[in-house]
Amino acid sequence: MFANFITPAYNSYYRKMKIKSKILVILGPTASGKSDLAVRFAKKFNGEIISADSRQVYTGLDIGTGKITKKEMDGIPHHMLDVISPKKIFSVAEWKEKSQKIIRQIISRGKLPIICGGTGLYIQSIVDNIVLPEVPPNYPLRKKLEKKSVKELFAILKKLDPRRSKNIEKQNPVRLIRAIEIAKAIGKVPNLKKQKSEFDILQIGLTSKDLKKKIHTRLISRLKKGMIAEAKNLHANGLSWKRMRQLGLEYRYLADFLQNKISKKEFIQKLETEIWRYSRRQITWFKRDSRIKWFEPDQKIKIEKTVDNLLT
Repeated sequence: MFANFITPAYNSYYRKMKIKSKILVILGPTASGKSDLAVRFAKKFNGEIISADSRQVYTGLDIGTGKITKKEMDGIPHHMLDVISPKKIFSVAEWKEKSQKIIRQIISRGKLPIICGGTGLYIQSIVDNIVLPEVPPNYPLRKKLEKKSVKELFAILKKLDPRRSKNIEKQNPVRLIRAIEIAKAIGKVPNLKKQKSEFDILQIGLTSKDLKKKIHTRLISRLKKGMIAEAKNLHANGLSWKRMRQLGLEYRYLADFLQNKISKKEFIQKLETEIWRYSRRQITWFKRDSRIKWFEPDQKIKIEKTVDNLLT
């Protein structure tokens, strides 16, 4: 079994023979069962998990983002969770830099790095070792842009860089502002330059025929677990409504609901619709990569055989 022969000595052999170290990626849309599968494989293949979720890096965003609990981790080390305060902005470049260090540390311990998540650009930054634009934050510009609506931000970006406006998340003010920031600094958001990866990466994609039903069930479960109370607590501890809205999805609608801008019924309906739309955007992003091997969540034995064959 793969878990039995991954050792520091084995990794040393890999280096001498110039064979790339292995990484397993488990990706897919929200509510597709990625976390459970990642834990299962970490136990079977002697692995540690790195979260590739752009909001689970923030402390306190637990119930709303569906962050895995200690019990669900089942003793498996998880990395890149609770990295930074939600009051601050965390970039793709920062995630890539930190994750690459963690990957090398996991490999040095003779274990298998397992990247698990649904943030496409985070995952691509490792899989394709992309070069991210080195544009420092322009805080005066950000302050000015933060006063504008997402519709106004999108119009600005479309004028500056029509190509980037076609594939950006239109309702995400943080990404819109960052794209405008880069476009103003260097003329346009550059095509992401891919480099040869130092790792041998296997990507497993999960999709589900009843994804819409799973999204509904999970949303109701999160509401019962205290998602609204979590948002109230975040605001009480200094997270502004404006910043909460910038965090997107659940927190955008939670901010509106808690400010009495929408009713509870509207909150649930709007949020469920937006999560479903988000899941479709995730699938569209991932389907561009023909290297991903797709499975239904209940095909666990088939997935295990695929992973076992490719890893060993």
